[in-house]
Amino acid sequence: MGLAEIVRAVGDRYLRTRKTTPFQRKALWMIQLCRTAAMGSVSAVCDDCGRERRTFRSCRNRNCPRCQAEARSAWLTARESELLPVPYFHVVFTVPEVFNTIALYCPEAFYAALLRAAGNALLDVGRVKLKARMGCLTVLHTWGQNLSLHPHVHCVVPGGGFSLEGSRWVSLRNAAYLLPLNVLRARFKTLLCQSLYEAIRSGELARLPRPENPWQIIAKAATQQWIVYAKQPFGGPEQVLEYLSRYTHRVAISNARILSFAEDKVSFRWRDYADGHRSKIMTLDALEFLRRFLLHVLPDGFVRIRYFGFLGNHHRHSNIEAARKLIGCSLELRFRQRPKLPVLCAVCYACRDSGRDNGRLSARDRPPPPVTRTASHVV
Repeated sequence: MGLAEIVRAVGDRYLRTRKTTPFQRKALWMIQLCRTAAMGSVSAVCDDCGRERRTFRSCRNRNCPRCQAEARSAWLTARESELLPVPYFHVVFTVPEVFNTIALYCPEAFYAALLRAAGNALLDVGRVKLKARMGCLTVLHTWGQNLSLHPHVHCVVPGGGFSLEGSRWVSLRNAAYLLPLNVLRARFKTLLCQSLYEAIRSGELARLPRPENPWQIIAKAATQQWIVYAKQPFGGPEQVLEYLSRYTHRVAISNARILSFAEDKVSFRWRDYADGHRSKIMTLDALEFLRRFLLHVLPDGFVRIRYFGFLGNHHRHSNIEAARKLIGCSLELRFRQRPKLPVLCAVCYACRDSGRDNGRLSARDRPPPPVTRTASHVV
C-alpha cells in the first residue's frame, strides 16, 4: 500500500469536496498515474536473466514518494565534487506556529523569505564572529512527522570560510563549535521579520483572508520563542553525503511509513520527538490524510534547495577550487561508489526476494490497477 493507491481511491472525492490549488491538483493527478499504463512504458533488460520487459514510466513529480531515488542519486553525484576537507555542521532554523497562516495563503513569499533569512543569518554572524565569508546549503521542509504544517530550514554549513579580503582560509578555533546560537537566533528573527514587512508593503501577502492582519501576526511572532539548534559536526565528507540524502529529496511521507488503508482509514508510522523519539502509529480519515499531505505541495517552480555565500550558484566552482588551494588540498575528494539498484523482471525479483518476502512482488513490479480519466481530474 502506498500513497498512489490512496489517491486513486479517494482523490476524486477529495477534489469534489475540498478546495485545492492548481499545483495541488497537478500533484494528485501525477501521483495517481505514476507507473501506470497512462504514463507509457519503456523497455528494460533484467540484470539477472537478460529477459527484456516493458516497465511503466514514473511521473517524476517531486511530491511523489516513488520518484525521488533517481533524482537524489544524480544530485548527490553532482555534489561530490563540491565538498571540502573541513568539518560540516547541520543547523536547523524553525519559526513560531503563528506564521502558519501566512505559509498557507502566501507560500511563495513566506518560504522564500524563510530560506533567505536562514542563509543570510549564517553569513552575517560568520562575518562578525568568525571574520570570514562563509557558505551554506539550505533545504526547506514544511512538515512534521504527523504531517502537520511545521516550516523549518535545514542548513549544511562548511566549518570555516574565506577571510574578508579573500587571501586565506579561516578555520574554526574549535572543530566542534560553529557559531553562537543565541546570536544566530536573534539575527534570523530580525531578517525574517524585515522580509515579511517588505512583503506586506509590496503586496505579496495580499492573499491573506480579511480577518488576518499580517502586521499583528509578525508582531506576535516576534514576542515568542524561536528555536535554532546545531548538531554535532559530521565525521567526514562521505558522511555529509549520506546525511544529505535523507533531507534533500524527501517528501512529506514515504510509502514505507504507510502501514494500511482500509475502510477509508489510513494508518502510518510516525516518530514523536516530544516523547523521546518514540515510534507511534496514527490513524486518520483518508480525506484528512490527503489534506495534510497537500499542505506540503509547494508551488510549481519553487526552488527549495538554495545556496548562499561562497557556495552561491554563480561562482561556486571557482570558489571551491580557490578554497581547496588555500586549505592545501587541490585534489577532489574520493568517495566509494554507491550501489546501484538492480533492474529485475518479476520472475527474478520473486526468486531473489522469496527468502524474506514469501515470493510477493514489490509495488514496483506488480501491475497497477487501471486508471480512468474523469472530468474532476482535469488540471
